[in-house]
Amino acid sequence: MSSKDKTLAILNLFCDAKIEISHDDVATALACSRATAYRYLKALTDAGVVVSTRNGTYAPGPKVIELERLVRRSDPLPRAARPVMETLSRGLRVAVMLCGYYGDRVLCTEAIGTGSVGLADYDRGRPLPRFSGAQAKVILANVSSGQLQALMLNHADEIRAAGLGDDWDTFRARMQKIRRKGSWVTHSEVVSGFTGVAAPIFSSDGRVLGSIALVVDAESLARTRESVLRLHIVEAARAITAGLQTQT
Repeated sequence: MSSKDKTLAILNLFCDAKIEISHDDVATALACSRATAYRYLKALTDAGVVVSTRNGTYAPGPKVIELERLVRRSDPLPRAARPVMETLSRGLRVAVMLCGYYGDRVLCTEAIGTGSVGLADYDRGRPLPRFSGAQAKVILANVSSGQLQALMLNHADEIRAAGLGDDWDTFRARMQKIRRKGSWVTHSEVVSGFTGVAAPIFSSDGRVLGSIALVVDAESLARTRESVLRLHIVEAARAITAGLQTQT
């Protein structure tokens, strides 16, 4: 790994459980000396990607804020989705999440109403489970066969733990079942006590971009039948997919 690659790899150390990192964290993760870790961190600090804090650790810097603004301006998915999400949340009185698929990562890119149901942590930028929850499963069900095979090869233990199959044939069959349904429902897979109802969103060339999901508590589930929620989420996903076509 080159020095440039190691410098960029430092950014992977930041997560919800560790929002600040130290020289020692970098030295341990990259198997380098403390002096080398300092040099890498200085390069990131000079670029504004990280900033030194008062206690001698480092946190994400102002450049990240600038880039976040540019992402919001350039990414057509949240622009197309937000009006649909607002209407859906208001009409059904439930929380709505928009999830994007980047590489093999599922990220929450927009969230409406999550704070009102105790899901305040599920905001923009939060990584979500790759193989659990309706929002992830409807995405995976619509990726290419080659991508699914790569996931099975690299994450077989996670796939088995999520109950999606002990082998390739079972995993593929379960993904095909979800794909044929057009939407999916899971109960307490991401957050205990909450039901997820999700449908996939596609680009103009048919590539899955992400998903839109309802996050439903027990009271809301008793108020509105699951079948009705599925109809609403499929309609919302189609509206967002259509909205993306007008932006291209």
